[in-house]
Amino acid sequence: MLARLYLRASTQDQDAGRAQAELETFAAERGLTIAGTFVENESGARLARPELFRLLKDSRPGDVLLVEQVDRLSRLTTGDWNKLRAEIAAKGVRVVALDLPTSYMLADPDKESFTARMAEAINGMLLDMLAAVARKDYEDRRRRQAQGIAKAKDEGRYRGRPANKKRNEGIAQMLANRMSYTAIQNATGASRATIARISKRGNSNDQALPT
Repeated sequence: MLARLYLRASTQDQDAGRAQAELETFAAERGLTIAGTFVENESGARLARPELFRLLKDSRPGDVLLVEQVDRLSRLTTGDWNKLRAEIAAKGVRVVALDLPTSYMLADPDKESFTARMAEAINGMLLDMLAAVARKDYEDRRRRQAQGIAKAKDEGRYRGRPANKKRNEGIAQMLANRMSYTAIQNATGASRATIARISKRGNSNDQALPT
């Protein structure tokens, strides 16, 4: 049975590959052959995740999508989660998460057909539940963050997110070297607005190529 590892972190500052060794050990213990490892730094609240969909494109029916936790796969709204679940079901991929022990049965190719079908049904319900919990956790954290910022503003303590000085210096150098906005985005993960702001600040608009 083939397994594809999916590793995700929300920001460029986080190590998306942190759990790779743990997933590789799990696969080895169950005789799974790792067909690919897909790593990306994208929010789990966004459906548009290139590496996840590249993984699904490469997969075949019966293959395993192996993740550390369900929230690595989804912090999506109900609508977006249903779209992703439909894509996974259409590919016939089995989702196995280390924080969902009932899913471990799906990594066993020797299970009888009836047992496998029961495991898939149970696992599907638990996946939906954990995805909903992950979304609620995401929304709760965002709400608490917004409340904290509002309170800090009222008390005159809010200074905003500190600038990433090292990254911004690198962007300024890339602009000076006439790299395009798209190339800089791909290299640094910065938004086009951030790149434009650094370009304007450095009086390098005549050098940048915003394509």
